[in-house]
Amino acid sequence: MPSALPDGDPAPADGHLGPQALAALEGRPFGVYLHVPFCAVRCGYCDFNTYTLRELGTDGASVATFADAALREVQLAAGVLGAAPCVDTVFVGGGTPTLLAAADLGRMLGGIRETFGLAPHAEVTTEANPDSVAPDDLELLAVAGFTRVSLGMQSAVPHVLATLDRTHDPANVARAVQAARAAGLQVSLDLIYGTPGESLADWRRSLEAAVALEPDHISAYALVVEEGTRLATQVRRGEVTAPEEDDEAAKYEIADELLAGAGYGWYEVSNWARREDARCRHNEGYWADGNWWGVGPGAHSHVGGVRWWNVKHPNAYAARVNAGQSPAHARETLTEEQRYDERVLLGIRLVDGLAVGDLRSEGRTALAGLIADGLVDAPSVLRRRRVVLTRRGRLLADTVVRRLLAV
Repeated sequence: MPSALPDGDPAPADGHLGPQALAALEGRPFGVYLHVPFCAVRCGYCDFNTYTLRELGTDGASVATFADAALREVQLAAGVLGAAPCVDTVFVGGGTPTLLAAADLGRMLGGIRETFGLAPHAEVTTEANPDSVAPDDLELLAVAGFTRVSLGMQSAVPHVLATLDRTHDPANVARAVQAARAAGLQVSLDLIYGTPGESLADWRRSLEAAVALEPDHISAYALVVEEGTRLATQVRRGEVTAPEEDDEAAKYEIADELLAGAGYGWYEVSNWARREDARCRHNEGYWADGNWWGVGPGAHSHVGGVRWWNVKHPNAYAARVNAGQSPAHARETLTEEQRYDERVLLGIRLVDGLAVGDLRSEGRTALAGLIADGLVDAPSVLRRRRVVLTRRGRLLADTVVRRLLAV
């Protein structure tokens, strides 16, 4: 089941933000994340805030009514933000957003456009399951203003997909990529490595299958066994083995070598793009301490150092927005110490790294040891005054962060 929401300060019923937070919007990119919580089947490894249609019943939230509820939150956001800047990026995630009709996805984007405006060349992405998106749907999305589709491929190997409880036919990935490209959409493929029973050869096969489709972007994430998931129960019972760090490290190295050889450059530890303009700008906003409003059940938002998160259950969410109230469950105002820690934590994962001058004294002091240990690229520090991870450093990014923060 989805993990519990964190505690925080009470969130005002009208969603009000103070002038200091709103001032941070001026002149900076602004994104909208839209969380669609529906899935046809719950995958055994997933602890995202998702629900199958049978779990929800008919009490207030449904595929048919979700777009209306989400647009009510968009209107609430407009009232809170006032003269907010145009939206630079929109990302529709889930769940499986393409369980909604393409017309509803387009209608939600239309509501964002009419309420805030979309910046020229805005990036608009939707996630999609290869089994739940048809060529006609992709054409409708492109006409509505979507520019990018992110397909949940995960693996090309049937027994790996079965362990993950993924139900899509691997052949449908190629069909979806072809249809998306025909519609004029950029394509990203999401992969997972470290699944119990996945060999190095299995992983290489998945990578080669992904590269053969020539997507614009590839994400590859190590499997994490989250508490409360079916996979965690299987591991605890000894039915499957837990992912091993050495195995995942070897698979990361294979991915980086193979993708680099195919012309994909890493720009964040788990993300590669064929060109700079194929990077996911929406996610870059997260990693760069950006501002965004998260619409939907369980969605998180951040504006000017204030972070909040919505109630998780779709029925509770629908009840709040239909009553004209903020769906926020709680919020927190980040301290300068917290914001610094997050800038280091997220910034070090990027190919451009961190400016040496932005580090506090303990971070600058740690650099010599990190270079000596092969975790930080020496020329980048000495010539560019940037702290950039080596491949070994990417594998040990958490260690680098702890040393830079002296914790």
